[in-house]
Order: sequence, then structure tokens, then C-alpha cells
Amino acid sequence: MEFVLILLGIICIIIGIIGCIFPAIPGPPLSYAALILLQFAKEEPVFSKSFLIRFAVLTVIVSLIDYFLPLLGAKLYGTSKYGIWGAIIGMIAGIIFFPPFGMILGVFIGAIVGELIAGKENSMALKAGMATFIGSIIALFIRLSLSLVMAFIFFIYLFKG
Repeated sequence: MEFVLILLGIICIIIGIIGCIFPAIPGPPLSYAALILLQFAKEEPVFSKSFLIRFAVLTVIVSLIDYFLPLLGAKLYGTSKYGIWGAIIGMIAGIIFFPPFGMILGVFIGAIVGELIAGKENSMALKAGMATFIGSIIALFIRLSLSLVMAFIFFIYLFKG
């Protein structure tokens, strides 16, 4: 049973890191699940309850940031609803046609196209696209950082005596 839980944990870590790049896969929650699996796999508890609670809270916060940071960046630059919808449609199109990096370019291009459809000037549309793009990149790095930290912790405690 220990081997199965550890193997599932390793799979969660791998898919969790991949999920930080592919938005359809919940990266940080899967990485957190790996820590929980390791906790149950070992005879002695590996992590304290407070440790697991802290990482659960971090996982929830990062998951929320992931959704709101690109929109916050767009709102700060006055992006219209057309720009936000353009970013969402562009992200989906980018995921489908040019994974994994198409998502990031899709958000950028979609926001610009949406703003142009809304009748904004080229320079304003470009600013909205850049704000959405920067928000998406920051969110990606935040979720990837958390998942990599959890992966590091998982493997340190997996091989710890």
C-alpha cells in the first residue's frame, strides 16, 4: 500500500507541475495532494497538522490568485468587458491550437482584439493586452513556484530516513 500511495504522489507531483502551465489541470492542488498521499504512505506522520494546514491555505490562495490576477491587471488598465472576454476566448483558443504557450499568447491577443472590437485606440488596446498578459505570467510563476516547493518537500521527506 505504501508503494501505491507514493507512486500516486509522484504522479500528482508530475501532473501538478504540468498543470501549472496547462490551465485545465489544477497544478497546486495536485501537488498538495501528493503531500497528503505521502503523509498516509509513511508509518509515522511526516508532516505536522499545522504544516499541512498552512500549505492547504497557500494552495487555496494561489488557486484564487490564479483566476483573479489577470483580471485585476486588466481592470487596473481599464480593460472593457470585450477585452476580458477576448482574453478568455484567446486563452481557450491558445490552449486548443498552440499548447502550452498558446494560452499566454492567446490571452494577450484576445485582450487586444476585444479592446479593438470595443472601439478603443490601438495604444489602449495594446496596454490592456499587456496588463492581462503580465497578470497571466505572474500567476503562472506563483502557481509554478508553489508546486515546485511542494515537489521539493515531497522528495526530501520521501527519501528522509
